[in-house]
Amino acid sequence: MREVLPELLAWWRAGESVAVGSVVATFQSAPRPPGASMLVGPGGEAVGSVSGGCVEGAVYELGAHVVETGQPVLQRYGVSDDDAFAVGLTCGGVLDVFVEKVDRSSFPELGAVADDVANDRPVAVATVIAHPDPERVGRRIVLRPQDAAQPRSGSLGSARADDAVADDAIGLLAAGHNATLTYGRDGQRRGEGMQVFVWAFAPAPRMLVFGAIDFAAAVARIGRFLGYHVTVCDARPVFATTARFPSADEVVVDWPHRYLSAEAEAGRVDARTVLCVLTHDPKFDVPLLEVALRLPKLAYVGAMGSRRTHDARLTRLREAGLGDAELDRLCSPIGLDLGARTPEETAVSIAAEIIALQWGGGGERLGQAKGPIHHHGG
Repeated sequence: MREVLPELLAWWRAGESVAVGSVVATFQSAPRPPGASMLVGPGGEAVGSVSGGCVEGAVYELGAHVVETGQPVLQRYGVSDDDAFAVGLTCGGVLDVFVEKVDRSSFPELGAVADDVANDRPVAVATVIAHPDPERVGRRIVLRPQDAAQPRSGSLGSARADDAVADDAIGLLAAGHNATLTYGRDGQRRGEGMQVFVWAFAPAPRMLVFGAIDFAAAVARIGRFLGYHVTVCDARPVFATTARFPSADEVVVDWPHRYLSAEAEAGRVDARTVLCVLTHDPKFDVPLLEVALRLPKLAYVGAMGSRRTHDARLTRLREAGLGDAELDRLCSPIGLDLGARTPEETAVSIAAEIIALQWGGGGERLGQAKGPIHHHGG
């Protein structure tokens, strides 16, 4: 929903009713992830996408119907072998789309949620998408773990359901994952009957780029493109300037290991954070990697350098006391083997390695690989 939130908010503020169709579950090779949304605006406008074009027409028609009736619908779209003209995904995937009417009455908290998202405050929205009691479909709770005064608002229909879903949704928010959760009809941990979709609007994950070199500028650009909050850090003020790194969200002048230690102690480094160590200078990267590889939660630690530099770096890290388990977390030389030469090509290879590790891809050519195209986590 994040990508269509500005348009949705504008119509909501104007008092209009909007149909919101959101992917809540995917199977096999569905092209869009859970949370992808499409709007049907008050003037018939279509905004966003749930499938990259395969089922948008059907969702558009369903959205118009939902706005008219006010009744939310959970619809599954897949491949039909029996009818060549049936609505489905040509990629062979299956997806569930939840379509609901959103206006000031049905979602009074939307303005506050949008404000949280705009200001990088973590917020989760949990919505009942299926229940034996139709009156409970569409009910939602909003969760703000950082708000001690009011950590949640709204209700799914019972205190038991609210408590169970809130606990699980906070976990999804910490990981930055959208997901559909299944419970008994009143929130029991066992059984089925109630399905709840959780939008986890976590702040953007961080990419920390160490080494203010030309390769860092290219990595910062692609990191920003991929949705990371990018920080470039270098101890040399003559090189670490915003003019040299306009794509970075922030440029920090500090010793890399000192900066990383301070960020970790402040709680600003988590399991979604990726580190790109581009200094290939032992006086910078060895102390930095000593800190990084001992941190319990990081999504990726990559270090640039030749194979000779890599071997020398490993020797120094072992002398510093790091063991095999810690060194196995290091991606070095950094990136996938794409034959990259320029800074931009190298940035693509680094981004490709980060994506492959995140989703469990192998990095081989799809035309020569077998099995599903889309992976579901590494």
